[in-house]
Amino acid sequence: MRLLQKSLLLNLLTIVFFSCQTAKVVPYKEAENELSTQLGNATLWFQKSAEMDATFLQAYGYGKMLLSLKMDTFKIEGKKPAVILDLDETVLDNSPYEARLFLEGETYASDSWNEWCEEANAKALPGAVDFLNYAKELGVEIFYISNRKAVVFESTLENLKGLNLPNADAQHLLLRTAGSDKTERRNLVKEEHIVLLYVGDNLTDYSEEYAGRSEDLGKDLVHNNKEELLYNFIMLPNPMYGEWESAIYNNDFGKSDEEKLRMRREVLDTRK
Repeated sequence: MRLLQKSLLLNLLTIVFFSCQTAKVVPYKEAENELSTQLGNATLWFQKSAEMDATFLQAYGYGKMLLSLKMDTFKIEGKKPAVILDLDETVLDNSPYEARLFLEGETYASDSWNEWCEEANAKALPGAVDFLNYAKELGVEIFYISNRKAVVFESTLENLKGLNLPNADAQHLLLRTAGSDKTERRNLVKEEHIVLLYVGDNLTDYSEEYAGRSEDLGKDLVHNNKEELLYNFIMLPNPMYGEWESAIYNNDFGKSDEEKLRMRREVLDTRK
């Protein structure tokens, strides 16, 4: 009888132990709105799909081909060759932050975003380090132009240095000090450099021309400029957030969550 009691107690403790472990490993708070729930599926794709890795590797591989071609054919006189890259979801993988939002039932907030940036713990995305080192070997200077705010400059620089990325220094990291328009910072680089290639997850990482999107959500501009984009810009996928989402809301992120959800549903094509 005593042996049976001990066995039952042991089984009970085992169940309690593993239940507690599961709760710690996979915390989840029911989302207060559907936007957070929708973020979960996009984040899963970004973190766990082999297709995501293949897309990044393919894009950065194409970038290496373009750099090699341009270095062989361009006559660069008086100025140094350069590439300009965005950081978030281009070089740095911030999907753990998006995963936290999903599991906590939250959406983006500047305070939580800054806290994540301060951790300086983002990993490099597939193909990014190889591309950057290849550019360095070719003698191409690398500039990181990001819309992270200046308040996280030091932690961002720490993150880049921790990944041993080339040109990870204060002269080559240009963060946002005013608006989100990157034109002024790009022009600053162009004063002494010929920019061979741009890399980013938003079309405005190439040109501000793509900021004000029409009813066609900017697709008309892409098709009209497809040859120019193909030759000068490496476009990377980001289903979690970005200007594609803002375009759905008529470029107004200030709308309520209910309004955003309504507008998301209305733009879907069901072909009925």
